[in-house]
Formats: sequence, C-alpha cells, structure tokens
Amino acid sequence: MESVYAFFQDEANLLLVYLLIFTIILGFEVISKVPTVLHTPLMSGANAVSGVVIIGAILLIRQADADDYFTLSLGILGVILGMINVVGGFMVTDRMLEMFKKKKK
Repeated sequence: MESVYAFFQDEANLLLVYLLIFTIILGFEVISKVPTVLHTPLMSGANAVSGVVIIGAILLIRQADADDYFTLSLGILGVILGMINVVGGFMVTDRMLEMFKKKKK
C-alpha cells in the first residue's frame, strides 16, 4: 500500500493520472458521437491501438520490481483490457466480412 501512496505523491505521476482520466472522458465522448455505420472501421483502428497498449503493458510488467504490486496490477489490467478489445474487434470485423460472402443455396 505504501507504493501506491508514494506513486500519487510524485507530481509527475499525479499529472499522468489526471491525463489518463481526461483521455478516458474525451474518448468516451468522441466514440459516443460516431454513427453506427463507422463502428466497424473504428474497431479495426482500435485493434491496432490495443496492440500497442498490450505491448506497453508487457513492457511495464517486465520493468516493474517484483514487490511493486501496483505497477504489476496496472500492467496485468492493461494486458487484459487490451486483449478484450482486440478479440472483440476481430469478432466485429469477422461478422462484417460475413455480410459480403455469397450465401450458399
């Protein structure tokens, strides 16, 4: 618990937390305004971004100390959420591509 307290005491880390909260709110607002026709291309782009998030989370886990549970849990959370987004994006893309296949008679 002490490492979490120390994390928020640093002004640079606090700024990063504020930036994270701001980008979550901004992303939610931008995505909620997207028409339904554009959701599939948006998911394809999100797959690329989520791949970068997964790589960043893996690097975070590798560089964290073994006793820094806060950093390790953030890295694991990043990997899990990124993988959910990637799998969901591939499922949506596969469903979209099924619409263009010729139906068997």
